[in-house]
Amino acid sequence: MHKYNYTIRREKPSDIGAIDQVTKSAFASAAYSSGTESFIIKALRANGQLAVSLVAEEEGVLIGHIAISPVTISSGSEGWFGLGPVSVIPSRQGAGVGSGLIRAAIDALKELHASGCVVLGEPSYYGRFGFRSDARLQYLHAPAEYFQIQSFAGKIPEGIVEYDDSFNVTS
Repeated sequence: MHKYNYTIRREKPSDIGAIDQVTKSAFASAAYSSGTESFIIKALRANGQLAVSLVAEEEGVLIGHIAISPVTISSGSEGWFGLGPVSVIPSRQGAGVGSGLIRAAIDALKELHASGCVVLGEPSYYGRFGFRSDARLQYLHAPAEYFQIQSFAGKIPEGIVEYDDSFNVTS
């Protein structure tokens, strides 16, 4: 078993091209991928909606990336964010890099005094980080069990969650 020695840090402008390549390679063979993940990250950045953007770097090479962007809730609750996309190059998938990025992103949101975070993904995976389904917050564009939340402030608002329009890009 290999022990990888990587660091997690905030993205720099010089990372943008590598983030694009990491994202494309991470989702190239994913059955659940829309193929638009790299376009979403570019659109979030262009629209000023990339609230947290972290990279995992090993020996000067980017091996992973995570994006966090604000979401809106129909009740008007503020301070909620959406986690994803999370990208790890295929040769490092399953080695804990994605987990490290998720933990670091959650810590970054807490430092920003965020109210909470939502994620659309596999319940058994994201449950390890404290995400749970909760009927009080709904996302109407996916099965309910795949939409999960984590409250940092203790209070869970009620309402419909919408991601930024950047998630609707196709190229």
